[in-house]
Amino acid sequence: MFPLPTRRPTPAPAEGERTAPSSRTEPIRRPLPFAIALSGLAALGLVAGSLVAANAANAASGTLLSKGALTSASSSESGGLGPRFAVDGDRSTRWASNPTDDEWLRIDLGASHPLERVVLDWEAAYGSAFTVEVSDDGQSWDTVAAVTAGTGGVQTLEFTGAGRYVQFVGSDRGTGYGYSLYEFSVYGDGEVVDPEDPPVFNDEVTHHEFQANCTFSHNRPDDPIVFPGQPGASHLHTFVGNRSTDAFTTTDSLLANAGSTCTVPQDHSSYWFPALYKGTQVIEPDIPMTIYYKSGIDDYRKVQPFPQGLRFVAGDMKATVDQFRTAPGAVEGWECGGISKSWEIPDYCDPGTELNIRYQAPSCWDGMHLTPQAAKEMGHGPHMAYPVNGQCPMTHPIAVPMIEFKIAWPVSGDMSDVRLASGSDQSWHYDFFNAWEPEVLDRLVEQCINGGLQCNPRGYDLYKPHRGAVLDEQYRLIPKA
Repeated sequence: MFPLPTRRPTPAPAEGERTAPSSRTEPIRRPLPFAIALSGLAALGLVAGSLVAANAANAASGTLLSKGALTSASSSESGGLGPRFAVDGDRSTRWASNPTDDEWLRIDLGASHPLERVVLDWEAAYGSAFTVEVSDDGQSWDTVAAVTAGTGGVQTLEFTGAGRYVQFVGSDRGTGYGYSLYEFSVYGDGEVVDPEDPPVFNDEVTHHEFQANCTFSHNRPDDPIVFPGQPGASHLHTFVGNRSTDAFTTTDSLLANAGSTCTVPQDHSSYWFPALYKGTQVIEPDIPMTIYYKSGIDDYRKVQPFPQGLRFVAGDMKATVDQFRTAPGAVEGWECGGISKSWEIPDYCDPGTELNIRYQAPSCWDGMHLTPQAAKEMGHGPHMAYPVNGQCPMTHPIAVPMIEFKIAWPVSGDMSDVRLASGSDQSWHYDFFNAWEPEVLDRLVEQCINGGLQCNPRGYDLYKPHRGAVLDEQYRLIPKA
């Protein structure tokens, strides 16, 4: 993980300036250099290693560093019992692992801090033997505390050390269930850096989204993300949004070309997807397409605007039927009339209905790479990821808007010859190239996503008119009060 930006992500650093944390699923442990008994915890069978990186006076402040931090775990019993619930400061929630001995829970503090203690607040399912480990890189770990005869309850384990990552590693359970923690609290010296909190409102929150509706622009066998600078190298795509998009498109060229088919003129972004054929005829969408910008994480207040120039592809051209059906972006598959959750294009749709599909994009960014190619060249994995159990994974810590396409084509009746230009019915995917005017995108994210509203393209919630709008009826930015 990388520290969260204060409000809007700053431009990505030069390639190679930072390395992404490990995506290993098993922690790496180094032997303890030496161990000393802690008299106050001897009854628990505790020992601690001294990893002195700062003097005790500096660590004496006892700041709670872990609340709201990013987490990951070897397993979770269910989505409602994910690891993030062990750092939310709420004892009505908890993390619970699968019922096996070798499980772990990891916390990313966002930066290295001098550390002084951890407090484990156990539910009934506790650990009888486990270690607490710290790391600066998420790959090499030092054991700072080891418990061999734990009895549950609330355990305070004191040590002297430093690190960015802290993890609990279980080896023996105290019950037949898994490990279950109400809270795993890490204390030390330092300031917790969070994004600026948006204003708090008392309105009931049912949505956290705004729309960026766009109409058809053009078809072209180009893809400036997958085949940049290679005209004609791609299958045929249908483009909406910026009218200038072709194989040579860049961030600067999008910003320089104001012509767009999107409702909001300050959205210079480009959106595209495989063309749809009926026989040999290309079918063009004939109504405005709904492009939702939503929160993909549970804590919608932490969603940040896209960095300028970010681009990605959602979906997998090589997906099988089962992979398409179970993909994290899948919503309801192919639909028409009364048909939904079809993972193949229906052979027949009631006359007068339209074929449509909804698909959600990954909404967690690695904080470094603006393009898939940049991540690949650095030997890193994908630069975008889907949330896990309602939060972004440590490898992709920055939550950006989750784009959901809902696209319809005017085709019905006999559909046996309807196909995608990209191949199989499961090859559905779409591309996004961000070129919003930053101030407008910032305001829409803050007003509608962070603010918990259901906004139209102007940033106005019809059901909560007292919250105002971002853009006036001529789509001019309304100054903040």
